[in-house]
Amino acid sequence: MTGRPGRPEESRAALERRIAKLERINAVLIERVERSIDRQGNAFSLFQTAIGLEAQVRSRTQELTEALRKLERSNAALAAAKEEAERANLSKTRFLAAASHDLLQPLNAARLFMATLVDLQGEAEARRVAMRVEQSLQTIEDLLRALLDISKLDAGLVRPRVQDFPLDACFAALEAIFRPLAERKGLRLRVRPAGVTVRSDPVMLQRILQNLLSNAIRYTRRGGVLLGTRQRGADCVIEIADTGIGIPEREHELIFEEFHRGGMTEGEEVALGLGLAIVRRQMRALGHRLELRSQLGVGSVFRLALPRGAGQAAMAEPVAAPPGNAGLDGIAGALVLLVENDDATLAAMARLLDRWGCHVLPVRALASLRRLAGGLERHPDLLVTDYHLDDDVDGLSVVARLRRRFGAELPAIVVSADHSEEVAAASRRAGCELLRKPVRPAALRALMAHLLARTPALAAPPG
Repeated sequence: MTGRPGRPEESRAALERRIAKLERINAVLIERVERSIDRQGNAFSLFQTAIGLEAQVRSRTQELTEALRKLERSNAALAAAKEEAERANLSKTRFLAAASHDLLQPLNAARLFMATLVDLQGEAEARRVAMRVEQSLQTIEDLLRALLDISKLDAGLVRPRVQDFPLDACFAALEAIFRPLAERKGLRLRVRPAGVTVRSDPVMLQRILQNLLSNAIRYTRRGGVLLGTRQRGADCVIEIADTGIGIPEREHELIFEEFHRGGMTEGEEVALGLGLAIVRRQMRALGHRLELRSQLGVGSVFRLALPRGAGQAAMAEPVAAPPGNAGLDGIAGALVLLVENDDATLAAMARLLDRWGCHVLPVRALASLRRLAGGLERHPDLLVTDYHLDDDVDGLSVVARLRRRFGAELPAIVVSADHSEEVAAASRRAGCELLRKPVRPAALRALMAHLLARTPALAAPPG
């Protein structure tokens, strides 16, 4: 019997091969499924991470936005506070400027009374006490003026009037002021003429040099003080050198702060500690540079650098040095019209002028002045008037009225506690001399002698 030998075995082998193939296919499929699941799991993780990051970014953005809003509110508050502080500072300065007349008025009367009291004292001890009181009044006056100057400089109310002018005129005025002070202390003051034209504000520059020279003399006990110049490129360098006590290096910046005082010994004049604070502010306003070199026990050198002027400028008028004691020559017998609306000041000034031998006609009200002027048998020799009078009348209008009556050559001194440049300029335009309150009796007396000496005798008033 014939058949198909080996067929079941072949079928089994084929089946096994098919099963093996299916197993391989199944393994591949499983692997692909697993990889696909892994990829989906990673994508989901990434998706979750992205969501988390987005939430964090949103949270940080919100925090940053809130911080920026707080910063804007803080900046707005700071700006408002700064503006309020500036308004307050300006208001303070305006108040001080407006109140300076009332602040200095009683001080002015006190100084005038003290000058009379000093003259009246017969005993040496009484004169010494009176002189001490007068020195105290001078200190109060200097303090008020310094505080007012600082306030104006801080508020930006001081505008430099820069011009070209010869420096020698300024040096001559400074030498006239400080040589007597140096000689009283036994010091040598050397002033070397500059022979150079500089570009600055002549009034502010002289105030700066006055403060520096005053400090140099105050803190020098032996030796001397030098005021001179040297050339540095396009600049002129003014030097104030002394052989004084010197300044420690740690205090080179502190000395320009308000109320910082150097070391003084018993019996020496006490400094206010405001001079160099004013110097720094004036230097900034002018744009000049100031250098300091100092060594303890050896001395100090202040160097002020400022631009040289072009060519030879016209002579600028620095702040006048107070004239020396002129005595009573040329004053005794003078007929002086005195116009003042403050009773205490009027009485003090009249008493002082009377002690100097003048014939004084004190007037408080303008109506009284008109009656008095109409009944005079001779021309007044001199007019002394306050600037601020009652009923919004200023002293310059009084000067103009009396000059129409007695002639344009009538010399006039305007006295004012208003230290503004406007009053000074108006007085110059009117041809009047200006004295600041509190009035220094010696300066008043010397100025009166000067005006009376240069003015010819006036004729009788017109009928």
